[in-house]
Amino acid sequence: MTEELYCIGCGALLQSTNSTQPGYVPASALQKFATADDHELYCQRCFRLRHYNEITPVSFADDFFQKLLKNIGREDALVVYVVDVFNFAGSVIPDLQKYIRHNPLLVVGNKTDLLPKSYKKTKVKTWLQQQVQQIGLKPLATTLVSAKKLTQVDELLRKIDSLRKGRNVYIIGATNVGKSTLINAIIKARSDFPALITTSNFPGTTLNEIHIGLDDGSDLIDTPGVIHDGQIANLLDPKELKYIAPQAEIHPRIFQLNPGQTLFLAGLGRLDFIAGEPGSFIAYVENNLYVHRTKLANADQFYRQHVGELLQPPHLNTDLPPLVGQEFNLTTKSDIIFSGLGWISVPANVQVKAYLPTGITLETRQALIN
Repeated sequence: MTEELYCIGCGALLQSTNSTQPGYVPASALQKFATADDHELYCQRCFRLRHYNEITPVSFADDFFQKLLKNIGREDALVVYVVDVFNFAGSVIPDLQKYIRHNPLLVVGNKTDLLPKSYKKTKVKTWLQQQVQQIGLKPLATTLVSAKKLTQVDELLRKIDSLRKGRNVYIIGATNVGKSTLINAIIKARSDFPALITTSNFPGTTLNEIHIGLDDGSDLIDTPGVIHDGQIANLLDPKELKYIAPQAEIHPRIFQLNPGQTLFLAGLGRLDFIAGEPGSFIAYVENNLYVHRTKLANADQFYRQHVGELLQPPHLNTDLPPLVGQEFNLTTKSDIIFSGLGWISVPANVQVKAYLPTGITLETRQALIN
């Protein structure tokens, strides 16, 4: 084979020598690809993922993603940074400004379709702008979209056209923020092509840069999602991700709690109501994630007895780090953010203690949804 071939689903260089590496295709299939110019070039991993929802692990060198980001900083390009409004903490790329250097930045808050219909766009956008500033970024603009529902995609395209000024456009983000889904939404909006890029709720679906030509000769470039060590998805079996990664609008679950009660978010998170007046605690998590109420006095024993069974995920065979707690004294109605799971809205003037597995972030904010 004289010409290098790339998977149009994940961007990996196609090869037939090692099935554990990106881009693997059986030799017979690769020969067929090489002799059929109009054939869709999908690697075996993408084919299985697209048709059977099966994920095949692949390995990377530790500095793979850093090298890709550094290369962006060496170009004069528009950088579109996609974040997940449902899981901002899991969207953060440390030292991003250092990598992209002086390139102009557009921040896109994706997955607004997951938020309850009662959310206020202006409030969410203001919150997102504050979060971006706190991590040291100064974007030219910030916008909200739902790539899955094609909401505000046309507005995003107009914004990109006004900012790129003939330059290449790099779409970057952490794993599972919906970059590839957004690229497919752009393809649908600008052409008659179907969705080409492989998407899933498994971390690390895109494996290499995917270049899509624009009318003026520049490229729109999808990049692999940067692996975020602090994502709870990295601790779970791929089959368990459906319980934490929402695919549809979240339906709030309201619990009337008294002090001395505990809410378990399956076996992955916990919230103890220590002190305050009885009130409404509202869980905004994946609709299929099991939420269990019990007495605080028995909560430790209950967890030991039921984690992996009644409280799952995790399943019994999942090696989950121990839950670590952090106390919060809150004077206003607030959200306790369980990174990767969602959040629980708590009333004003309460003392609570929240738990997540070791290494996963807990945060608070002013209640985002009234």
